[in-house]
Amino acid sequence: MEKSYKYFKRDISWLSFNYRVLLEAEDETLPLYERIKFLSIYSSNREEFYEIRVAEHRGVLMRKRFTEESDMDAEEVLADITAEINRQQDEYYRIFTEKILPELERQQICLYQHSEVEPFHQEFVHNFFNEEVFPFLSPVMIQAGEIRTFIRDRRLYLVVRMIKRSKKITQPDYMPCYHYALMKIPHSKVPRFIELPPHNGKFYLMFIDDIIKANLSTVFPGYLIDSCYSIKISRDADIYLEDERKGNIIETIRQKIKKRKLGNLSRFMYDRDMPQDFLEFICTAFNITKDDLVMGGRYLNLQDLIKLPNPRGKELEQPPFSPMRIPYLDKMESVFRAIKKKDVLLHFPYQSFDYLIRFLMEAAFDPKVEEIKITQYRVAENSAVINALISAAQNGKKVTVFVELKARYDEEHNMSTAERMKQAGIRIIYSIPGLKVHAKVAVILRKGSKEGYKRKNFAYLSTGNFNEKTARIYSDMALLTSNTDMITDINKVFAVLEGKITEPAFQHLLVAQFNMVPELKQMIRREIEQVHAGKKGKIILKMNGLHDTDMIDELYRASEQGVEIDLIVRGICCLIPGQSYSRNIRITRIVDTFLEHARVWYFYNDGQEDVYLTSADWMKRNLNRRIETAFPVLDPQIKQEVTDILRIQLKDNVKACFIDENLQNVFKKDQNPPVRAQVEIYRYLLNTIRSSSGK
Repeated sequence: MEKSYKYFKRDISWLSFNYRVLLEAEDETLPLYERIKFLSIYSSNREEFYEIRVAEHRGVLMRKRFTEESDMDAEEVLADITAEINRQQDEYYRIFTEKILPELERQQICLYQHSEVEPFHQEFVHNFFNEEVFPFLSPVMIQAGEIRTFIRDRRLYLVVRMIKRSKKITQPDYMPCYHYALMKIPHSKVPRFIELPPHNGKFYLMFIDDIIKANLSTVFPGYLIDSCYSIKISRDADIYLEDERKGNIIETIRQKIKKRKLGNLSRFMYDRDMPQDFLEFICTAFNITKDDLVMGGRYLNLQDLIKLPNPRGKELEQPPFSPMRIPYLDKMESVFRAIKKKDVLLHFPYQSFDYLIRFLMEAAFDPKVEEIKITQYRVAENSAVINALISAAQNGKKVTVFVELKARYDEEHNMSTAERMKQAGIRIIYSIPGLKVHAKVAVILRKGSKEGYKRKNFAYLSTGNFNEKTARIYSDMALLTSNTDMITDINKVFAVLEGKITEPAFQHLLVAQFNMVPELKQMIRREIEQVHAGKKGKIILKMNGLHDTDMIDELYRASEQGVEIDLIVRGICCLIPGQSYSRNIRITRIVDTFLEHARVWYFYNDGQEDVYLTSADWMKRNLNRRIETAFPVLDPQIKQEVTDILRIQLKDNVKACFIDENLQNVFKKDQNPPVRAQVEIYRYLLNTIRSSSGK
């Protein structure tokens, strides 16, 4: 009888990752504004978590209540989430108040907190409020039981409690009658942080919230202000498509996007200093239940910290990073000519994303190119990739773009870019019902220059999106190749997307929905067989998320049989280390300047070392509800490059931590010289370039 394995809860595991992000704000070796950036990232991550994951659990409970059933699992998960969020919230404000604010002070930067405006700033604050803020305020009086004002998600509001001015106030037996108002902070009209005039060599910054609070008597003449607190809400932001095979999917998604802002409440966040009776009034007035409540601090929406002005300049920021050039590609007049000779692996953001743009632009103008096919999941605003494809279409090339409309938060952008491409003559294929296409592939199909000459085609396969913006901050790998067999497989992927074939046979690629999971299981079991034969069994898996319990079970079984397994998992990891069945598994998490995004699978295979790069995490959705691709690294030199990078990451003892059996981020403490993987990878790639160019 098979042993009963256990797993971490998915959402609690994700919270462990986000807590690791928060810990970067406490790292005093980082520049101050880099630490502040991580506070912002943590807050932004948590916002999306409430809009998607918490909203999903709340929806489960809501549906169960409607049918008078219960779902203890959802209730337990929500209780666990609330407990962990509250713990992290305390840590967040501890780091902000005890670490960040004092360091700002040491740098002669004062961010006003819980204090009266200094006399030398009062006139400026008053004038700024009257001229720049007051015209855009629209306060609304709140009356319990009357028609409620709609509170928009992700927006910051102030709720104000006040008393009408009256001579009776001074009388001993006077019982105050409170009045309440709701006021949205005009975020699109004024910045969140205002720079005040310097004074005695010191710089001053102020939340727009506090500037408004300091002038409430102007907003509510005839009232005495009792108190004022910040609130915000999060709503369910996911798009649920009941039956994608019915109707017009574009119009359906467009309608769903409109309703996203009206989604069910997933969180009501409020200043924890708000008195209980004040909170109860607001809850009653806006029909908020105790299950909706999440305590915050005086300042909410702290993802806005990314916009905190830096009056001291670059000395407090992370030095700008310049992606390195690749001499082999630069000295060749043609990218096509370069990859005819050999495969080229690109490392973003260490190397320039410009090479992909050059690749596509060359395709746009090469008279031998007949056709371009590419997938689109997320692209940048004013995308150079899209511009290159439009140029190709305008030059008479047949261009086909598979546009994934269901890429969360990018639905509108993908629809608008698709429409723009369609107007330029590009053939657009939209979402497959029931699946998301997450593969990152492009193929360039050419004609021969002579009669009977076999045409040479080219392809681009990547672990990350066709997005020049994220390529500056996400760590990804991409392969440029002219390998005929690989391109044949890629053409089969596009044939599937176009509905031309339903049961493809792939020679090199692993493709979710087809051969990916069976081949992965076979490679894991092959490592077990090697151990049984008295040989070495070794697996290294780098990914963003590990959730699929079927695949986790395969790793547990391999561990039990003696296979050594190293996991480098940035985000969700439901595999529990430190158990009898996971004693040979070690989990490393790396959080640093660049977001670790590349997915790499390594299998020792008796020394032959099979290495795959892929768009796929081992999440249920990736393996079961998406089209994903994994492509083998066939060139020996590139394979060595990828494995060397994996080993550098496993040696990281600066930004890496282990995930223990309690889901804690345990920083590595060893006696080895410090290794910061992202710094060492840059040096490694630089040395590789120098040695290959003979320098």
